[in-house]
Amino acid sequence: MQTNFTEAQLRDPDTARSNEILRACVHCGFCTATCPTYQVLGDELDSPRGRIYLIKDMLENDRPADAKTVKHIDRCLSCLACMTTCPSGVHYMHLVDHARAHIERTYRRPWRDRALRWVLARVLPYPGRFRLALLGAKLGRPFARWMPDVRLRAMLEMAPKTIPPVSRNDNPQVFPALGERRMRVALMTGCAQRALNTDINDATIRLLTRLGCEVVIARGMGCCGALVHHMGKEDESHAAAEKNIRAWMAEDRGEGLDAVVINTSGCGTTVKDYGHMFRTTPLAEDAARVSALAKDVSEVLVKLMGEDEARTGNVAKDGVAGIDAAPGKGVHAPPRPGGDGPMRVAYHAACSLQHGQKIKTYPKDLLRRAGFEVVEPADSHLCCGSAGTYNLMQPELSAQLKTRKVRTLEAKMPDVIAAGNIGCMMQIGSGTETPVVHTVELLDWATGGPVPPALTRREPAVPDLR
Repeated sequence: MQTNFTEAQLRDPDTARSNEILRACVHCGFCTATCPTYQVLGDELDSPRGRIYLIKDMLENDRPADAKTVKHIDRCLSCLACMTTCPSGVHYMHLVDHARAHIERTYRRPWRDRALRWVLARVLPYPGRFRLALLGAKLGRPFARWMPDVRLRAMLEMAPKTIPPVSRNDNPQVFPALGERRMRVALMTGCAQRALNTDINDATIRLLTRLGCEVVIARGMGCCGALVHHMGKEDESHAAAEKNIRAWMAEDRGEGLDAVVINTSGCGTTVKDYGHMFRTTPLAEDAARVSALAKDVSEVLVKLMGEDEARTGNVAKDGVAGIDAAPGKGVHAPPRPGGDGPMRVAYHAACSLQHGQKIKTYPKDLLRRAGFEVVEPADSHLCCGSAGTYNLMQPELSAQLKTRKVRTLEAKMPDVIAAGNIGCMMQIGSGTETPVVHTVELLDWATGGPVPPALTRREPAVPDLR
């Protein structure tokens, strides 16, 4: 694509980056085939190619965003399926991030939009505030159907039936490895996840320590910044990211870190991009180091279990590490409820994991090695409609995507649905009676941990793992 930015414009690092991305686009339209919003709406401007034209016009002419551009950019899920499909390597993520920051600086939204975005930015990244909001939403949920604003109804309906108690395991501390220490890792405990589902971090800590990891919950760590980053609020997202960088680098410079483990893939995609976000700042070196350390939990598990195989000679035929090699632990392959054979798991691939981080096989391979039967839905590359706060800001589009995703998952007749992202879990769980759990909960169970609470339909326990 030909661009006509001035030399003065290109002195801005973000504009220079956007110029590189725009020039890589060849207008082929392959991205339209995998864009969820284009499939639903059928509007070229709601496809990546259409949005690229809108962004180019806005940035190149250095003009304030207009309502038309904002509408179509707001409808983008940032699922990044277009990046997986693109034969030219167009880095759409950085381009749309720049566009959103420009919109935030130059466009005055209607007061309802401003109010909603202000509330979400002040509540969701803070677990304590989020819990209070969930309690309020739970009380108001019976009245949701009478709410005139569809987005307010979506906020009330999002509240889970059960809000877990606060977990002490999310506090700054160190969990020692069981047996020989093989790795020292920092676990990102997240923000929304700490309010919505404390079982995920508990299972992750159990599993990692069982496999020989010393797990550090770093002091000063907080929200990754993704929620406000996708709203274009650069100052707020960078402030959140800076706290994490300083917290993890304090550990890395102290006793050292082998990885920063992230079990919410939406957060992982953002943390892995810290190096880009801070590339022109004094924190550039530290941010790049954190990005290099950042690993999805499945990446770390594959490494740990592969080392186990090398030590025991238990080589997996499919090349994936054998969970049964964990020291002193055997696989407890759970059977199907009331039937023969292993439990059937429908694996939902979160967009931020398969498209954002390009991790597609590890979670499925790990589950199969643990003894589960793994099935995948049709169109597994398409988004479920959660996309951070998308289900709250674009509830009608989000609901259509959720309905389609749940239908394809249920068509596989699974005993349980597994995913690697809390947003996807909440979104899918609100549309199905099939239990939805995190992948690490199943792996923890298969290697000696407790049954995931979602499978027993009971109140979640919050054990003290210290």
